[in-house]
Amino acid sequence: MNNEELKKRDLAVLWHPCTQMKDHETLPLIPIKKAHGVYLEDFDGNLYIDAISSWWVNIFGHTNSYINKKIKEQLDTLEHVILAGFTHEQVVRLSERLVKLTPKGLEKCFYADNGSSAVEVALKMSFHAHKNNLKEKNIFVSLKNSYHGETIGALSVGDVELYKETYKPLLIQSIQTPVPQDMSIEAAREAASEFEKLCEKRATEISAIILEPLIQGAGYMHMYHKEFLTLVREICSRYDIHLIADEVMVGFGRSGEMFACSSANITPDFLVLSKGLTGGYLPLSVVLTTDEIYASFYCDYSENRAFLHSHSYTGNALACAAANATLDIFEDENVIEKNKETAKQMQEELLKFKALKNVLSTRQTGMVCAVELKGYDPKERIGLKVYEYGLKKGVLLRPLGHVVYFMPPYIISKDEIKKIMQVAYEAIQSLS
Repeated sequence: MNNEELKKRDLAVLWHPCTQMKDHETLPLIPIKKAHGVYLEDFDGNLYIDAISSWWVNIFGHTNSYINKKIKEQLDTLEHVILAGFTHEQVVRLSERLVKLTPKGLEKCFYADNGSSAVEVALKMSFHAHKNNLKEKNIFVSLKNSYHGETIGALSVGDVELYKETYKPLLIQSIQTPVPQDMSIEAAREAASEFEKLCEKRATEISAIILEPLIQGAGYMHMYHKEFLTLVREICSRYDIHLIADEVMVGFGRSGEMFACSSANITPDFLVLSKGLTGGYLPLSVVLTTDEIYASFYCDYSENRAFLHSHSYTGNALACAAANATLDIFEDENVIEKNKETAKQMQEELLKFKALKNVLSTRQTGMVCAVELKGYDPKERIGLKVYEYGLKKGVLLRPLGHVVYFMPPYIISKDEIKKIMQVAYEAIQSLS
């Protein structure tokens, strides 16, 4: 088997995600044979550093020996069992650990398969909890420039037109409120003030606000100050509005803390987690919520207040084993402190981009860095040119339009950081 053979077989039968398939008439499709650590290897022996953690999921490297071992152990015991009326040790242990790790007050775990599905759970659960308390609150608020997934509910509360525009007739009611314009505390307070004005007018209709704490991922890695989270939590409490924290991307150390909400010392009503939850191995997501919300559904069956939502692979035993192995690594290897050292090096490497004439700005939060370019029309597809340059130099970069970002696995070495950022620098420099 070689690259060309597998590419031909692929294009005959596969429809790839988030892709205009016609691009592959000229854009190389990269067949991956195997992977280890931060490296992906194709069938012709070419290596690529995975600078984006394979869509932000892989945090401890590909084919991590410890996670591999724990999944293999579980495979010989139990692969899956229905989670309605049954349970298993891996999902119980994982839930106990998540309750201890996450902000105080989040006491119950509800599982789904992926980030978008978990957002759907949180939206439905919020609406239903209000309904159980005899309140009809059927509008959701999200931040401008936000992204929460591509299932119907998740898409409805997002605000990235590229994904949303086509499907507008299908979407549920949502309102967007301003996101802080930059990372200053002043911008955070101004945006929070706008949200409170909205609440003053429509709090009786609003079920929840959903937001990505600190970093808007698909929203071009826009970043803001933690003060906004503090103020929004206070406003939600005053107006009986739920706060849904979508930490699908920023959870598990990506923001610099284990969970981004912790940086502001707040507890949301719903915390949505996925991606890094299993170390990038298997699909799994979870919504954590409070005992108070759980109690609003707890009643005799005849009262019809149960949360009747399910996924076939809810709490899959293999995925939970991967998640428990991932949490073991966090416990045993002082990951957050090590990440701070890595982030410091990334910050130093980021400085050189400011000298490039076609760079508008740079920004960083924890293990996420972004370089925003200027002077290009979207039709020029500048991000695609950076992507292709990176592949030629052995680095997987996947810019968001005019924003080149770095989100590598936590195990990346100093030399590998230098390489990915140098390749990006050369790619951007070649465009000017």
